[in-house]
Amino acid sequence: MTLTDTVADALEIERVESHLNPPASYDLADHPVPTGREETWRFTPLKRLRGILDGEESDASLTWEVSLPEGVTMPVVSSAEARDLGGLPPNERPAALAVARSGGCRVIDIPAEFSSDEPILVTLHGEDADALVWSELLVKVGHHARATLVLTHTGSARYSASTSVVVGDGAELTMVSIQDWDDDAVHLGRDAISVGRDATVKHAALSFGGDLVRMHANVEYAGPGGSAELLGLYFADGGNDGASGLGRGQHIEHRIFADHTAPRTRSRVSYKGALQGEGAHTVWVGNVLIRKVAEGIDTFEENRNLVLTDGCQADSIPNLEIETGEIEGAGHASATGRFDDEQLFYLRSRGIDEHEARRLVVHGFFNDLIRKIRVPAIEEKLFATVEAELAKNVIGKAF
Repeated sequence: MTLTDTVADALEIERVESHLNPPASYDLADHPVPTGREETWRFTPLKRLRGILDGEESDASLTWEVSLPEGVTMPVVSSAEARDLGGLPPNERPAALAVARSGGCRVIDIPAEFSSDEPILVTLHGEDADALVWSELLVKVGHHARATLVLTHTGSARYSASTSVVVGDGAELTMVSIQDWDDDAVHLGRDAISVGRDATVKHAALSFGGDLVRMHANVEYAGPGGSAELLGLYFADGGNDGASGLGRGQHIEHRIFADHTAPRTRSRVSYKGALQGEGAHTVWVGNVLIRKVAEGIDTFEENRNLVLTDGCQADSIPNLEIETGEIEGAGHASATGRFDDEQLFYLRSRGIDEHEARRLVVHGFFNDLIRKIRVPAIEEKLFATVEAELAKNVIGKAF
């Protein structure tokens, strides 16, 4: 019996349920329609989901533009076949509906020992804000492979997606999900990631566009020695001063769950957000569960929010659930605040006007996180997107 088998057996004997992450299941009956009073849904304005949670069937789809390096394939299989290939069950209603209603699962298959600096580029685009689109995706990374995957969402739709990412032993994956929708789009997404023994995963969720965006990033470990770095960047605008044109601010919500299911594993979570304009609302909920079997693990999560104008709201809730004290380290940090007056004074004392000074502070706030992603193909685009967001409001009038 291997150590991985021992870990799995232990988890079957004593399976702790997180209060912020319901048990995973493919059965829709296990995922009732939320009322908004549940802890996992209390921040989300359910009426703005525009019927997604009702789960009606739909044949609508997004267009997929795909660039695959040689050796990587993308077949389409049934949802049942995706389970046999290692797909991970959903633990929330939107993801369960996406699996049940998608009509098939795309599989990005990265073979064992694959290695390339050329990223896998996938752009998904919608043309109709009323179209209801269900999507299921499985990303399989073979053992000791090394790859980068960039998913970009643009246009308009009501979109709900369930994504499983299975990373083999000793493999390295960088995965970036960019939400750059038009102002009337709704996007509910869950990325469930299984990290193999001694494997390394970097996951980055970057949300700018859309009327309402609610993203999950869930990580579990299939063996000891795995490492996961979860990064996030988001920018929410107001409805009156922003560009939504809907008379209400953007709602951008990110939820993180690092489930340490194996010993000597590691997780690092770092999310940063900015808000401007009346009614802009961001939510970040981080949760780390350290199970009894997960001895010798090391984890830290942090969230920082920069409020640029009056009328914004940023909710930030870090959590730790610890079942064993035999760990290397565990901690969390959260901060929400306005511009640093000392930074502004320093810049203005050197002849920089207030508007430009504020712009430079915001770029500095995001710069280190963008650099951590380390995907040159999108780095310049991200800085340009931050600049475009700043242009939507006159931040020189902040406070």
